[in-house]
Amino acid sequence: MFDYATLRLIWWAILGVLLVGFAIFDGFDLGVAMLHPFVAKKDVERRVLINAIGPVWEGNQVWFILGGGAAFAAWPPLYAASFSGFYLAMLLVLIGFILRPVAITFRSKREEPGWRQTWDWLFFVSGALPSLLFGVAFGNLLLGVPFHFDASLRFEYEGGLLGLLRPFPVLCGVVSVAMILMQGAAWLSGKSEGEIAARARRMGASAALTLVLLLLFAGIWVAVAIEGYRIESPVDFYGPSNPLGKQVALGAGGWLLNYARLPLVALAPVTALLGALGAAILLAIGSRLAILVSSLSVAGVVTTAGFSLFPFLLPSSSNPDQSLTVWDSSSSQTTLGLMLVAVVFFLPIVLAYTSWVYWVLRGAVSEAAIEKGDDHYY
Repeated sequence: MFDYATLRLIWWAILGVLLVGFAIFDGFDLGVAMLHPFVAKKDVERRVLINAIGPVWEGNQVWFILGGGAAFAAWPPLYAASFSGFYLAMLLVLIGFILRPVAITFRSKREEPGWRQTWDWLFFVSGALPSLLFGVAFGNLLLGVPFHFDASLRFEYEGGLLGLLRPFPVLCGVVSVAMILMQGAAWLSGKSEGEIAARARRMGASAALTLVLLLLFAGIWVAVAIEGYRIESPVDFYGPSNPLGKQVALGAGGWLLNYARLPLVALAPVTALLGALGAAILLAIGSRLAILVSSLSVAGVVTTAGFSLFPFLLPSSSNPDQSLTVWDSSSSQTTLGLMLVAVVFFLPIVLAYTSWVYWVLRGAVSEAAIEKGDDHYY
């Protein structure tokens, strides 16, 4: 149905859609977890926050699983390199994901304040840790990751966990935290009432304005002080995947080349900035449309990273010529084609079911409903 180059582009776009879906949907779960100790002052208010995400967080987390599955099937070298090189960082992310359901379930098993406060802070960690580390990971992509392949295409990683915590990646981690806080507050703006919603809106508006400033600072840093990657040798868009057959050069402003070649992609950073400003305004006035505008900003942030990196998937700082790109690290044409058929068939079903779930579970969670106990288990 499609030639090899087109299939590679389609699967790059699919991976991007899955990452955007994860950032939007599980993003507000992570954001609510980070806001939990600060927005909720009483036990019943903390239960409101937990029940605001309780029915949907498991489904939202599937976006991350699908992203990992897509990387494994469509980009095997990317999956092997990233999950091996970032092993300890990924382990910390998984610890955060594990803490979330444990904290949600265990905090209500006993009524002692100390017991519940402990699980409330672990719930906070379950949101803050992944949010920070995902941003740090994207920052390291823009700087390059210290890895290379030998002649047999065996992966060798030369870094460590502490090496990921360089100044620019840490800035990207803070950007991610501000973005997720904004998304969580926007969700609570429509899923809670009274003082809870008011506190969430104030914190969300502050997070959105902080996100704007951090994005501008990060953009200037990328343009002025970070060398971007570009492919110097002729590119075989249709050839077999082999990351050892190209020449890559680094240069100032290299990550901005795609915006010069195709100005339309500048809509991504513009959407990120204007969406965050719009979310701040809507949160300040108490509009429930804040979640939609915040989601646009989140999508803009993630796609900005993707468009800046393209066609690179995992740049190598130790051997730039062996960086993984869209054109030299994919599965075979047959594999990509068969998987695309499955996506075309199943994705509409998944989206339809997800839409139905959110429609059924629409409306705010109230303190009165929590205290009454109707259909609220946490």
